This record gives sequence, structure tokens and C-alpha cells, in this order.
Amino acid sequence: MPRNPSTGVYSKPAGTTPAVGQVIDPAPWNTLTTDLGNEITNSLPRDGSAPMTAPLKAASGTVSAPGVGFASNPQTGLYLKGGGLFGFTQNGVDVAFEKASVYAAKSGDYTVLASDDNAVHRFTAAATLTLSAAATLGANWHYCVIADGGDVTIDPTGSETIDGAATLVLKNGYSVNIICSGAAFLTDKLAARIQGKADSSAVGDFVVGLILSNNSSNPNTHIDFTSGSARSGPSFVSSAALFTKRVSGTFAAGTGAGGLDAGAVTANATYFAYALRKDADLSFDVVLSTSATIGGITTTLLTGYTIVKCIGVVLTDGSSNIRPFVMYPRDEYTFVTPVKDAVSVAVSTVSALLALTVPNGVKVKSKLRFEFTSGAMTNSVLISDPAQGVLVAGLGNDGANAGAIQAASNFAVGSQDIWTNTSKQVRQVAGAAGNIWVWTDGFYFPCGRYT
Repeated sequence: MPRNPSTGVYSKPAGTTPAVGQVIDPAPWNTLTTDLGNEITNSLPRDGSAPMTAPLKAASGTVSAPGVGFASNPQTGLYLKGGGLFGFTQNGVDVAFEKASVYAAKSGDYTVLASDDNAVHRFTAAATLTLSAAATLGANWHYCVIADGGDVTIDPTGSETIDGAATLVLKNGYSVNIICSGAAFLTDKLAARIQGKADSSAVGDFVVGLILSNNSSNPNTHIDFTSGSARSGPSFVSSAALFTKRVSGTFAAGTGAGGLDAGAVTANATYFAYALRKDADLSFDVVLSTSATIGGITTTLLTGYTIVKCIGVVLTDGSSNIRPFVMYPRDEYTFVTPVKDAVSVAVSTVSALLALTVPNGVKVKSKLRFEFTSGAMTNSVLISDPAQGVLVAGLGNDGANAGAIQAASNFAVGSQDIWTNTSKQVRQVAGAAGNIWVWTDGFYFPCGRYT
């Protein structure tokens, strides 16, 4: 009889154990020799000259004594792990092999599965990636995400965290590797390093782009900001597209929404524009405030935002409409219609302050043109920076910027860029009594644009 297929034990046929002097029965002996021939044929040649014709069954083995080993190193080989898993051992130490990586494109929200272990998913649009429970995915589960069409918000289940936070926003154009500990999720910190680099305080303080203009459809109430970026100390934010805010409403997130930090728009007011960065996803926004400093902004509506930097200013007219203007490089503003801030204003040898249509609460360099008339011949007028104190007009004193009048009651003209004080004022004085007209063409309000 052949060997037992379950145990591999061979039992020879009955009648094949002879005794001395016994006559041999050929039948059992023929069966024995046939069985031996069959088993020799079915045995695997040691020289490898013939292959197996059925699956080879090895002992289960252990990590220190594998079921399939080597004569020169019996502790290196293959064994059966618990749960029917295949194991590899090298010098008695388990060897782990990476699961094959699988690529797939995703165009919308997705929830990862345990079967996504070592997968690479490329998101071609903005999406939310939900992570199944860490206990379900298991320790050592890992996964690569590529954002290639929009920001991807990575959101662990329930109260679980990723890098200690409730969510992680992967910005468009970047990738991140996620690792599960069995209780939480960790990353290779790529996104954090990118943000840290962006927030490096060593880079400087500046504004690039973000040019202000009246909105073409709603010029009286809406302000447009071109694409660009802003930095102040450790804070940085950028906008890839045109962004719009309106002065006719309080702050709400997003382009086209209200921009005021508090209250309602008023006439002849100054509204400073501040770049914001949303803490959750680093996105750009703008708030408008009458405060000339970040510390004076009302932040009630700005929870979850970092105020980065002042990026510009807009003025309203007597009807609470945004005064039309054009913005040029290096933070230069020109009014579409010059503002006549002085009409036949009396001047004399007594220095006085003159208010202009420029931003309130900050010093700016006003762009002025003026005319001067006087009944006194050879008279002149001096308009100056209040920081210089009280000056005296005239050739033998502090000079002038309009004059000298060679005929009584004639006119002299002049122009100059002059710094104001924080109350929108310059100083004016004349060599003798007369009258002046002043046109404000615009101003320079430095925010850090170098081009």
C-alpha cells in the first residue's frame, strides 16, 4: 500500500515480512516492489532534475526554527505565522516586507479603509479625506496623499487627532505621508515644515501685489485686491486670485463679503485694509478698520484668524462712498478727481495747520498743488511738514514753495509732496497776508510694497 497522504507515513503490505525457510508469496512482494517504485518516482530528486507535480507542504515552523530553512543556516527561511500569515526569518529574527503600493486618483471626498494600507491617492479637486478609526486601520497602517487640484482637509474620526490636531489641511500642490499608531495619526511633518518655512521671521516684512482698486461693478462700496502676498514678522499669507471686500457690511469670510471689523460705513472716513490668515487652512481674507494699528482692530468677528499686516487704505467721501482712486507702485494713491482742500483760505505770517483729504491716524506724504495770491508784491507762501515746527516764509527765512508775486493780486503756483501729521494736516504760512487754494492729488501710504 502507498504512503498515507495525510501523514506521509509508508506502511508496507502484509505478508512481506518473511521468516527463515518460508515460501515467499509473490503477490504481496510484487505489491511491495510496485509501491517502492512509485514512491521513488514520486520523491523529489536532490539534484533538482525534476520539479514537484503538486504543492510542497512544509512544517509550520517558528521564527527561530523555520519550516523551510537552509543546511548552512537553519534559522533563516520561511515559517507560518499565527492567523495563517506567511513569515520570513533571518538568523532567527522576523523580517517584514512592504505591501505593494497601489495608486488611485480621487476627485471628491473619500474615507480611507484598512485595505488602503500603503496606497498613494492623488486628489484632483478640493476634498475632505476622512480617516477611519485608528483601531480599525491598525498600528503601522500608512498612506500617502497628494493634493493636485485643491486643498485636502484630512479629518480623523471622532476625537482622534493627526499630529495632535483635529484636522490637517494639505495645501494644493503638496503631499503628506500618514502613519497610524493604532490610537492616533502622525505625519512626516512635511505640511508643518512648509508652514514653518512660510512663517520664518527671518524672511522680512513686505507686501507683494495685493493692489487695491475700486470694484468695476460696485465702485462705491466694493474694493478689489489683486493676487499677491503679505508678511509681517512670523506671519505670512498669500492670495492666488482677485479678492473683493465691501465697506457696506461687517466682516464675513470670503470674497465679496462684508469687510468692516465693526459698525457701519461712515462719511469722510479712513478704512485701513489688513490681510488676514485663517488659522484652520491658511487661506487669505481682508478686514477693514478705522484703526491705524493692529492693536486697535475690533476682533469680535475675527475668531480663528491671524491679522498679518496692513496692506492699504481706502477713504470715503461725504456720501459714505469709496472715493475713486488709482493705486500705483510703491504704495502711491492718486484720486481720480483731485480734492480741493483749500479755497481762498486766508494765510498770513502766523503759521497755521491745514487739514487735507488723506488717511487719518497715520503720517502720509500728500501730493499737493497750490495757488497763492496776495495784495503784497514779492510775497510767497510756504506749506510744510508739521514735524518741522513753525517756519517763517520768505527769501531771508525758511523759503517758500509758491511765489513770488510780482504784481499785486496776481497768482503764483507751486506743487510738492509733503508729509502730514497723524491728524491729516500740513502747515501753511506766508510772508504777508494772502489767500491760498490747495488741491490734493493723492498720497503715499507706505505698507511695504517695494515695486
